[in-house]
Amino acid sequence: MEHVPALDEDLKKTLGPATAKVLAEQLGLHTALDLLHHYPRRYAERGELTSLAELADQIDEHVTVVAQVADARLLTYQGSRGGGKRLEVTITDGSGRLQLVFFGSGVHKPHKDLLPGSRAMFAGKVGMFNHKLQLAHPAYEPLGADASDRDAAAAFASQLIPIYPACAKLESWKIAKCVDAVLPRAQEVVDPLPPALREDRGLVPLTEALLKIHRPVTKADIEDARGRLKWDEAFVLQVALARRRHADSQLPAVPRRPTPGGLLESFDAKLPFTLTEGQRSVSKEIFDDLATDHPMHRLLQGEVGSGKTMVALRAMLAVVDSGGQAAMLAPTEVLAQQHHRSITEMMGELAEGGMLGGSDRGTKVVLLTGSMGVPARRQALLDLITGEAGLVIGTHALIEDKVQFHDLGLVVVDEQHRFGVEQRDALRSKGKQPPHLLVMTATPIPRTVAMTVFGDLETSVLDQLPAGRSPIATHVVPAKDKPHFLARAWERVREEVENGHQAYVVCPRIGDGEDENGKGAKGAKGAKGAAARKKAAAEDDGDRRPPLAVLEIAEQLTRGPLAGLCVEVLHGRMDPADKDDVMRRFTAGEVKVLVATTVIEVGVNVPNSTVMVIMDADRFGVSQLHQLRGRVGRGSAPGLCLLVSEMHEASPARARLAAVAATLDGFELSRIDLEQRREGDVLGQAQSGVRSSLRMLAVIEDEEVITQAREEATRVVAADPELARLPGLRTALDALLDTEREQYLEKG
Repeated sequence: MEHVPALDEDLKKTLGPATAKVLAEQLGLHTALDLLHHYPRRYAERGELTSLAELADQIDEHVTVVAQVADARLLTYQGSRGGGKRLEVTITDGSGRLQLVFFGSGVHKPHKDLLPGSRAMFAGKVGMFNHKLQLAHPAYEPLGADASDRDAAAAFASQLIPIYPACAKLESWKIAKCVDAVLPRAQEVVDPLPPALREDRGLVPLTEALLKIHRPVTKADIEDARGRLKWDEAFVLQVALARRRHADSQLPAVPRRPTPGGLLESFDAKLPFTLTEGQRSVSKEIFDDLATDHPMHRLLQGEVGSGKTMVALRAMLAVVDSGGQAAMLAPTEVLAQQHHRSITEMMGELAEGGMLGGSDRGTKVVLLTGSMGVPARRQALLDLITGEAGLVIGTHALIEDKVQFHDLGLVVVDEQHRFGVEQRDALRSKGKQPPHLLVMTATPIPRTVAMTVFGDLETSVLDQLPAGRSPIATHVVPAKDKPHFLARAWERVREEVENGHQAYVVCPRIGDGEDENGKGAKGAKGAKGAAARKKAAAEDDGDRRPPLAVLEIAEQLTRGPLAGLCVEVLHGRMDPADKDDVMRRFTAGEVKVLVATTVIEVGVNVPNSTVMVIMDADRFGVSQLHQLRGRVGRGSAPGLCLLVSEMHEASPARARLAAVAATLDGFELSRIDLEQRREGDVLGQAQSGVRSSLRMLAVIEDEEVITQAREEATRVVAADPELARLPGLRTALDALLDTEREQYLEKG
């Protein structure tokens, strides 16, 4: 394998320890190659005034803007420690204005430099003061050339200024100087693309692309470079995935076929409804995979309530029919208990194999969670190792070393984004041979994202809702602008309960004292939840109250608008037995209103629940709101989802809520959600634990590049799985997709 020592060298040698430390700690850049792949976010031109309108979405973030000074005022103020000076500078882009503030002894230099009419690059943290955006003590770099230096002025006039993703300790123009120091080394990069592929696609060489992306002379240079660098990222990713698919196809597996007249047929015969066309079609794809002698690797994605669990259960029963065992891994105890309860209810006497009154064709269905008592846990472990239990539903407890199977044939992972690679692999390794794998998600994934993130999995889509499902009406409740709308929302909840139905009230926080620092409920701690909360926090005015909490809201409701109704709480830090008790009583209809965190986001199925009120809905992501709303309208009565928000009508947060209210199409909402987030989020950066390798490719927009790269990668890997004849590609694979990330791409 080739190494490129100069490019792999630590940046300390080139830039000095202080700068290298900031680049490493703040931006994750360690080598010259890392820095060469730290591309400008955009480019500024002389005469171009950069839009300031976007800053409202970037409160508390470090930004770089190019703008013109409109006015500058030096003020004297009296404070508790005596008098002082404050410089207020207003900058403009012709359509918006932004205030800069400098205090104390720091006012003199900017007062001299930032004269009205002058232009500069400014970098700082966007804040709010008196309901206005401002940068306090920003760093700046004047853009005016010395009038006596005609050559410099002419050069500056035509120059495209790269604006780099920066941080508080290192502004964009300082990063540009760092790049200048390593740019000569671009001559030494190894080109990963096979020459024939590069020529066929009309792509510039990699060295040229790097020079053009960092120091373009024309806009055409930028387009050439971007076209090439997108191809690199798409192709290297797709090669990693193609190699994984190829390796999986070489693994042995036991074919699993249902027995005629066996458990699956008995189960189908007692179903009180007909499977949808989509369920039948997807089941056939899965059964065809299970019958082969290499492991199935399939992603089953389906709309909320499309019947994925039924499809997964039938696959599990087919495996039990063939003499194997099937395990379902759920992200939370609430969901594992819910799956266990619903599966045993659907199977009836077929879930009581070996028990009195059980069917002689049946099997045992066991639950395994971390909080189970010792006797129940010991029995469950015994049932698994002897093969007495054909089906097991569990949480992370399934992964522990003590858990052994008689013959594990199928692993079903529910809500895959809640699990790390190691967890999935640990469960798969419990089979005598690699078991078949079915990964499920209720978060619809646009095609390009599926090809990029789950490129080693075959994909099945369930987009048809079972008969009898009712439509869900969604409305935004502007609690601050129109308080009577919120009062009406509670009236609607009471009306639904009086009509024999039940309701959910969802809050972003528990409120038990342990989460007062803004941490969300247990179920909302995922990357999406964190990203959504950060975005929401960025839209406040600096005086925003903490998120509403389950315990507080439950108390307010029982004393106020829902007095007299049976209201209970559910959250991730409750004792497991208490959680199970609350869910049982809610499922049975005894509890009328469940005030919960996002612990009820997935899998919870109570058809009698018809209304959901989501408090502080702006603090959740678009896809998460869609997931939550899917808990209602699961029976014959229409569903109602009310999104309560105090954000003002013109805010981006309210626009997101309006998008959710406007459509029930999860794929459309997923697209909106992904367009509002960075590519690192799209690729599950938080799951992988390392930086996203995508810096140029936009998985939503670059469908054509991704599709073509996938085809080329499949062809290249089929001809040379070890890439022995393509050392440059092998080097790029090692550089861009380090060991951790390549494991992440295994997705299971």
